[in-house]
Amino acid sequence: MIPRIYIPADSGALALGAEKVAKAIEKELKERGVEAKIVRNGSRGAYFLEPMVEVATAEGRVAYGPVKPSDVKSLFDSGFLKGGPHKRWLGAPDKIPFLAKQTRLTFARCGVIDPLSLDSYKSHGGLSGLQNAVAMAPADIVKQVTESGLRGRGGAGFPTGIKWKTVLDTKSDQKYIVCNADEGDSATFADRMIMEGDPFVLIEGMAIAGIATGATKGFVYIRSEYPHAVATMNKAVAIARKAGVLGANVLGSPNAFDMEIRVGAGAYVCGEETSLLNSLEGKRGVVRAKPPLPAIQGLFGKPTVINNVISLASVPIIMDKGAAYYKDFGMGRSRGTIPIQIAGNVKHGGLFETAFGLTLGEIVDEIGGGTASGRPVKAVQVGGPLGAYFPRTLFDTPFDYEAFAAKDGLIGHAGITVFDDTADMMKQARFAMEFCAIESCGKCTPCRIGSTRGMEVLDKVAAGIEAEKNFALVTDLCNTMKFGSLCALGGFTPYPVMSSITHFPEDFKPAPARVAAE
Repeated sequence: MIPRIYIPADSGALALGAEKVAKAIEKELKERGVEAKIVRNGSRGAYFLEPMVEVATAEGRVAYGPVKPSDVKSLFDSGFLKGGPHKRWLGAPDKIPFLAKQTRLTFARCGVIDPLSLDSYKSHGGLSGLQNAVAMAPADIVKQVTESGLRGRGGAGFPTGIKWKTVLDTKSDQKYIVCNADEGDSATFADRMIMEGDPFVLIEGMAIAGIATGATKGFVYIRSEYPHAVATMNKAVAIARKAGVLGANVLGSPNAFDMEIRVGAGAYVCGEETSLLNSLEGKRGVVRAKPPLPAIQGLFGKPTVINNVISLASVPIIMDKGAAYYKDFGMGRSRGTIPIQIAGNVKHGGLFETAFGLTLGEIVDEIGGGTASGRPVKAVQVGGPLGAYFPRTLFDTPFDYEAFAAKDGLIGHAGITVFDDTADMMKQARFAMEFCAIESCGKCTPCRIGSTRGMEVLDKVAAGIEAEKNFALVTDLCNTMKFGSLCALGGFTPYPVMSSITHFPEDFKPAPARVAAE
């Protein structure tokens, strides 16, 4: 049997040197006259171990990592093609603690299969959900998704089934499925991992959504900063179309559904669904006022389902295993699994898919391993640049939409950024206002003007100018932005600002006073 060597080719692994490792292995194979097949898979998400090379042996796959090009010669000398011992030896991938603790539903194939092999996808359970869907009535598909409890994984947490039912019930000669892959939040990479590591699961999810709602055309809107995801998705769509997964007769059924990939122009605000629609239509990416809802009057004025990558990629397992199976995971109104993306100053950064319910402390201390610097954790920002900063006193908060909302926080796209005790929370609060000012589409006054005034007022606080008066002004600005902005960009900017002020007041003392206190 020809040995199979798996080397990730997703963006995260490439950034950590996977391409150099792949070339070094190819060279070593040639020099030694050894025949082997190299498979460029996606990453399993344990980025602190990347580049992670795996070898298929008679006893199963064996992982090594993080592998450097300088390790390659000694790997071959140690017999790594047969799983031999080496300083980089990790053993069976699914027994690596970071991976063994996970509940992988959506990401079950990531890092396991060849992303562009439809046969590999099918051999690992792919297309089972779509095969079930083509034999069902659209209303029954919508019912199953609704009963699963699946909510939007892009941040809003809106029930997916309700959105689908609205589009199904709206009469129109044309309907669309739009996948929001404009993953712009810091510390988020789940969408990218799916598109680069298991693109057919997204295609399958979109096809099911199309059949369920009567939509025959789909678009995946990917941010321009993701060239590898764009290339992989384009190849996967072409393969799926050729195999009859997409087209006039999906899997040989009477259902028609096709899709294409579109690339964004680099605006953070286009992660907001109506700005995304404007961009897709070739217009400036600015927020639309609602109503009408996109589900009734969306892309080109037609009923449109807009779902995040992870929402759509979660649908195939629901259609394969059933609503009850999926709903059995999680807590409260947060059902199923959530891909938590752990980043920042953290020892074990990566993607951790698990059922809702783990506490923030368990995620940071046990799974993330604390800070990479070894210093105490000061704050954790959950939900991207517009998420609240949680201090250690809130680390008992379970990862759940309602639990976070109760503590004036938000889960967002489930990205968490860890900060140690050297972080200056006044600077972080100012950064939130600056970020909003730069990224604002300019459509509404609270976001456009409020963020700029916010920077100015926080600068006055830092300089010790009328601190009490300016603190009151910051609070007033945040209330105006929170309740007056047209979309979540201006509406959520107060979360990092007010949480910094509330939980870390010592960082908001004027500079001379802070030095004296220290």
